[in-house]
Amino acid sequence: MLTTRQLFLNHVAQTSDAPLLLEIERAQGVFMYTPDGRRYLDLIAGVSVSNVGHCHPRVVEAVQRQAERYAHLMVYGELVQSPQVALAQRLVGLLPKHLDSVYFVSSGSEAIEGAVKLAKRHTHRPNVVACRNAYHGSTQGSLSLLGGEEQRRAYRPLLPGVSHIDYNNADQLDRIDRQTACVVMEALQGEAGVIAPAPGYLQAVRQRCNQVGALLIFDEVQTGLGRTGRMFAFEHHSVVPDILVLAKALGGGLPLGAFVAPRELMWALTNNPALGHITTFGGHPISCAAGLAALDVLHDENLLQGVDRKAQIFINALAGHPAVKQIRHQGLLMAVELGSFDRLLRFIHHGVERGGYMSDWFLFCDTAFRISPPLSITEQECQQAAELIINGLEQS
Repeated sequence: MLTTRQLFLNHVAQTSDAPLLLEIERAQGVFMYTPDGRRYLDLIAGVSVSNVGHCHPRVVEAVQRQAERYAHLMVYGELVQSPQVALAQRLVGLLPKHLDSVYFVSSGSEAIEGAVKLAKRHTHRPNVVACRNAYHGSTQGSLSLLGGEEQRRAYRPLLPGVSHIDYNNADQLDRIDRQTACVVMEALQGEAGVIAPAPGYLQAVRQRCNQVGALLIFDEVQTGLGRTGRMFAFEHHSVVPDILVLAKALGGGLPLGAFVAPRELMWALTNNPALGHITTFGGHPISCAAGLAALDVLHDENLLQGVDRKAQIFINALAGHPAVKQIRHQGLLMAVELGSFDRLLRFIHHGVERGGYMSDWFLFCDTAFRISPPLSITEQECQQAAELIINGLEQS
């Protein structure tokens, strides 16, 4: 009889030729458990998805309660569904006043697609500017914006009219011109290995967009909803986008994405043609119920207030270790630089095989490992995680 792992390899499509093959039976809080009882401290949180931890009881209750009422009803936009309305109202209450209309989709990639379509529809311009070493998704359009040729080259031809600039290079901002519909960038580069904007850089981008009439789109799929210690990363810099893209933590562990824009801007998708953007499962009522519960947890448990303090526990424990070359972070999105992919790979494999932790590296930085646990991690669990990391560094 075939094992679950064998069936996984036989019938579930793979994303690499070397999966970890770690079977998880259940997860709770910051821990994941295998069928044979091994426990792993989760330093990834589904790549910043599980901000309130795995199986938070309030999220579980919200999912169960909504599942008893209704699940999918009809394509987005025709029926009034209270979970969508409640979550949209809560989101716009957290944002600057002009960002008052939420288009729910199923994922970050789909949110990027919708945001770029909206920018082109509004400006009637053909071109898009994005940044190198940025990840925006894997669909054909979002892949065109992605900032790495290695990931793109096998799928050309891609979307025309896309050009790339170097993040933090203000000398290249003249490439944003009057043919540019939008600039798509992160307020904090995640998959580049946690690269913060240089002082004044985002302000210069905002000013250039204003000068030429291009829209500024911030991709906060990974950073949004508390990961950096603020609800949104752009709040660290007092630069507000024209369109905001969210996903990952938005659904409280369930699939959900969104792009948020002024209502008068979003209205362009309703006509000439109608159904200017459409999605079958976007704003799924169970996902929206889970997302609303997760926002309640963030607020009621004051999780944002503890982010910087918890990050400092990791920094204090790891900064002096001889294997650690640098720690880059904003809140609990952290890149611990080891300077070597071989060393990094040994560290990650040690965690899975013997170390009791799970981490990974970044798409455009394969010499640093990720620390992005659930924001619900306690200070004691941070210290425990740091000890596991130090043991992993010394054993690998």
